[in-house]
Amino acid sequence: MLTVTSVNVNGLRAAAKKGFVEWLADTSADVLCLQEVRAEPGQLPEAVRAPEGWFVTHAPAAAKGRAGVSLYSRREPDAVRIGFGSSEFDGSGRYVEADLPGVTIASLYLPSGEVGTDRQDEKVRFMGEFLAHLKDLRARAAADGREVLVVGDWNIAHEQADLKNWRSNTKNSGFLPEERDWLTQVFAPTDGGYVDVVRSLHPDVAGPYTWWSYRGRAFDNDSGWRIDLHVSTPTLAGKAVKGFVERAATHGERWSDHAPVTVVYDL
Repeated sequence: MLTVTSVNVNGLRAAAKKGFVEWLADTSADVLCLQEVRAEPGQLPEAVRAPEGWFVTHAPAAAKGRAGVSLYSRREPDAVRIGFGSSEFDGSGRYVEADLPGVTIASLYLPSGEVGTDRQDEKVRFMGEFLAHLKDLRARAAADGREVLVVGDWNIAHEQADLKNWRSNTKNSGFLPEERDWLTQVFAPTDGGYVDVVRSLHPDVAGPYTWWSYRGRAFDNDSGWRIDLHVSTPTLAGKAVKGFVERAATHGERWSDHAPVTVVYDL
């Protein structure tokens, strides 16, 4: 069995003070991927920078206090790569991948965007480059007899079932038609060739949501978005036996505005 967990920590230093350290000590994950770390390794407490029993790669952003991804694995990776060959984005703390036996696993933090701003333009550029990378990665992995799993905060809700208030968000970044069409490309067998693993395990449900705004009573009302995804090659997706969101019991017990998303793969 291979258990993989992904979570946007919304600032790892803050999360470490609010319960992440205790959660990390209890997790049964074999691989843990973090997004929005927002810190240099030297700024992190030892308990999260290099916890005992884990091999850790941190990929901070060149822009201080922004983005940042990390990848923790119980087993030492055969190889680790930061970025995906993009002159614009490889220093932005948005992608790290590691080769483990039979599978390449990556932590992704796709830009969030905002309609009518440079941030949305950046998101569109990232999406274009990243889809090309996904296709190339899948082809290279297949040639080596490997599977691929890209987990993280994709910052796009694909279908109406992936966010509670979809009608009021059709013109907002994260649920724009062009963004959703891009994810459809990622999941198309004749294009990206990947599978949305949690949706394949839960085909007929709303959510399960992975992010809730801190504003209002979004968490208490489960008015959320499903934007944190496990995206894999089809063979690996077929080996997923269980997928779930580790939603906190109460609002006060949250250590991020996102919740960990965990999938167990029977290899």
